[in-house]
Amino acid sequence: MEKIAIVDLGSNSARLVIVNLFADGYFMVIDELKESVRLGHDMDRDGFLKPQRIAETIRTLKMFKRLCDAHKVSRIIAVGTAAVRRAKNQRSFLDEIQATCGMKIHVLSPEEEAIYVYRGVINSMDIPRGVILEIGGGSTKIIHYNRRNILNYEVLPVGAVTLTDLFYEEGGKPEDAVARIEEFFTEQLKQIEWLKEIDPEVPLIGVGGSFRNLFKINKMVRKYPLDTVHNFNFAVDDFNNIYDTVKVLSVEKCKRIRGLSPARADIMPAALAIIKAVVSYLGVQNFTIGGSGLREGIMFNQAVPMTVEKPISDVLSYSLNTLIKYYDCDESHVANVVHLSIQLFKQLRVLHKFPRQYLKILKIAASLHDCGMRIKYYNHQKHSWYTILNSTVYGATHREIVLAAFVASVHRKDDVNMSEWQKYKDIVQEEDLEVVHKLSMLLRIAESLDRSMAGLVKGINCDLLGDSVIMKTEVSGDATLEIRNAMASNADFRKVFHKNLEIL
Repeated sequence: MEKIAIVDLGSNSARLVIVNLFADGYFMVIDELKESVRLGHDMDRDGFLKPQRIAETIRTLKMFKRLCDAHKVSRIIAVGTAAVRRAKNQRSFLDEIQATCGMKIHVLSPEEEAIYVYRGVINSMDIPRGVILEIGGGSTKIIHYNRRNILNYEVLPVGAVTLTDLFYEEGGKPEDAVARIEEFFTEQLKQIEWLKEIDPEVPLIGVGGSFRNLFKINKMVRKYPLDTVHNFNFAVDDFNNIYDTVKVLSVEKCKRIRGLSPARADIMPAALAIIKAVVSYLGVQNFTIGGSGLREGIMFNQAVPMTVEKPISDVLSYSLNTLIKYYDCDESHVANVVHLSIQLFKQLRVLHKFPRQYLKILKIAASLHDCGMRIKYYNHQKHSWYTILNSTVYGATHREIVLAAFVASVHRKDDVNMSEWQKYKDIVQEEDLEVVHKLSMLLRIAESLDRSMAGLVKGINCDLLGDSVIMKTEVSGDATLEIRNAMASNADFRKVFHKNLEIL
């Protein structure tokens, strides 16, 4: 296992992410640190990075280096974006960093920056076409892709910090500045020819710190039960309500908004104005927030070098395999349970009547049903429930993650905890209880058929005869334990599917 660090030196903040690279092409973030350095502040006056900002950045990078040394990081991959790219004193700044921090900064071109953002999104979201909007401090990236290939991109040389510097006047009304930003940015959008042809049905994906803070604000407003920002679907009406509230506030009042980082309070209205301009121009009714961007694009390239050429083909499976390794699950047992669960789902479709997309919920639950053992064996299904809810599962919606967590939580004869279920009423519906009961029954039988974790049951053939389901097992040894364990579910199987269960 190799430990690397990624340093992202942006116009607004400097970020450090420390990552474990597993030997077989997976990775996991194990530490991170963010500091608001405002490197791009006041640059528009003369194009020079200011001494105070340089000093603050170098202090921050020295702190990053100390943390890397404490973690025994083998490599530091450091990149600079818009502010460093445009700085007239770029060379002296980079030389000073290398001399004082021992860190070499690679200044990304606009194309490199857009590509890394795209790779972060495409390898973590199961959205085959879309428009990505990434708002930085000193630039804004708009990337159009289809069939998992970039078609067009534009890197506008303005972001939340630069627009705040340009349009906010001391003593002026905040709403007037925001209106000017919105108007200015709309004019920038009109200059992008390919953007005029985008269908409003094409998904819009928001990436970056402003979108993460927007999610946190909305979470507080709606009392949304999940902390997971990745793949959150944001209604434009909900966004407009937040935007209308924030745009009239002073910086001091913005700092008191629950969910908003105080360090971002002064530039958040400008970021919201950019989002408003884009959603209005494109005519979209909702957008999705992605939790992976530039830094994750670099991580994917380091862990899975093939992603430089083409994206990961099965985002969900890759994500689940990462979590299986991280939670130290028995990989062969998981593979057997997933295999048998899928067979049961397909062969008993006449009973459960769920369309194919529900197989994704069962796959997540089957893959991570034992992850709670990392905490404790006894009642591990309850720990699995919590762990699944709080793990970022790439390629799955919030509804699918919640349902999978509940399927895993009751696969060992427990019933659904209704007080917990009610907490997620904005994500799941009452009729989804049937989904949990039926899929958890399939998972329980699949796990029972690998009770010895030896892979003795290779396959299942199911027949429906009258009021009974006959399961014929294909075995490669004495599977008495497995069949007896699975048959113990007969009474609950009858309750859920209204059929008797016989296993041969």
